Amino acid sequence: MTTAPDAPEHQGFRLSQLIYDTRYRSMTIQIVVLFLVMGFVGWLVDNTIQNLNALGKDFNYSFLGQRAGYDIGNALIPYNNDMTHGRALLVGLLNTLWVSFLGCIAATVLGVIIGVLRLSKNWLVARMMTIYVEVFRNIPVLLWILVALALLTEVAPSPNQYKVNAATGEAKTSMLFESVAFTNRYTAIPSIHFDRSLGSLDTALAPISLNFLAIVLVLLASWFVTKAVNKNATKVQAATGVRPTTWWQNALIWLLPVAIVVTVLGINPEEPVLKGFNFTKGTNVSNAFVALWAGLSLYTAAFIAEIVRAGIMAVSKGQSEAAFALGLRPSRTMRLVILPQALRVIIPPLISQFLNLTKNSSLAIAVGYLDLRGTLGGITLNQTGRELEAITLMMLIYLVISLLISGGMNIFNNRVKLKER
Repeated sequence: MTTAPDAPEHQGFRLSQLIYDTRYRSMTIQIVVLFLVMGFVGWLVDNTIQNLNALGKDFNYSFLGQRAGYDIGNALIPYNNDMTHGRALLVGLLNTLWVSFLGCIAATVLGVIIGVLRLSKNWLVARMMTIYVEVFRNIPVLLWILVALALLTEVAPSPNQYKVNAATGEAKTSMLFESVAFTNRYTAIPSIHFDRSLGSLDTALAPISLNFLAIVLVLLASWFVTKAVNKNATKVQAATGVRPTTWWQNALIWLLPVAIVVTVLGINPEEPVLKGFNFTKGTNVSNAFVALWAGLSLYTAAFIAEIVRAGIMAVSKGQSEAAFALGLRPSRTMRLVILPQALRVIIPPLISQFLNLTKNSSLAIAVGYLDLRGTLGGITLNQTGRELEAITLMMLIYLVISLLISGGMNIFNNRVKLKER
């Protein structure tokens, strides 16, 4: 019997192995692609520099220190037209973050409710929610923003129509909840007023109210205490098999300190009051902001509703049947059994919707709300002629915002996802 000679254990390295040997081929391809990408980027940068030189331009961001010279109606921090373009950029960025934050909250709450109701056994309720989803998600969000603005500016009454007639004692238009007035110029809402003030802390961006800072610190302390209480309850459950009741302790920890601070500071709502032809006191929110927020929220809620519905349907029916067998009511079954398990399906696509809403906020320019797109990518760009700098900086800011949202939601997803054993 003959046997084949054994292959030599060690062979010299040959260049052909970079292509034909699977151990090296993938690395070779990656290195080649990397050099091609670097070459393309280098050519693009060099070509851009040459074109700028031909136009007599350079690439710098010194324009951010120049006087802006334009007003911004919706500013969360102090601003006037004598301030710099950098300050205007910051105001626009805060406007973008504010409307995106409120939009994500409203869209999530509304989307969860609609998604659950779509699975309702009530035929009429389920069909109405289906109509909502199909109508809102199949019409561009820009149109919904414009519709919201048109309703506020064309249909809403003027401020003086809320004035009480001395003869009859009635107003032509009544305020919502006796404290909110929708007008064709703005929306008047209550503001928070403190009878006692702790003063303010002056910072480079804006003065910070020490009253609000005290409330925030109390809430943070309450969060840490409730976390410790729940952690101790988990230890007791692991040792005895019985979890102690903590809901009343958590409720006291959250409510009692805040109630004490609020009472000491004398916090109370300051409702808008019609004086002459306008509302004074309270806060007048521009219709552009309200229309943008409403349009983004209603549009995104339709997509979140479908995500929630898909997540709930992904949970086995045996889970709800087991909960019913234990005597849980449908509402508690949904809140305690179904939704926690559905989160592993809901969270990943929900991240995409939050990112879409944040990027769609750039449509604010259509209704005259000056966000990042309207300040840096609009007026500042046109005044300074720094198109490349403004666009690249705006793209970088949106990229950072999106990465932060995605990273935060991924951390939350890792905390709530099912742990496999």
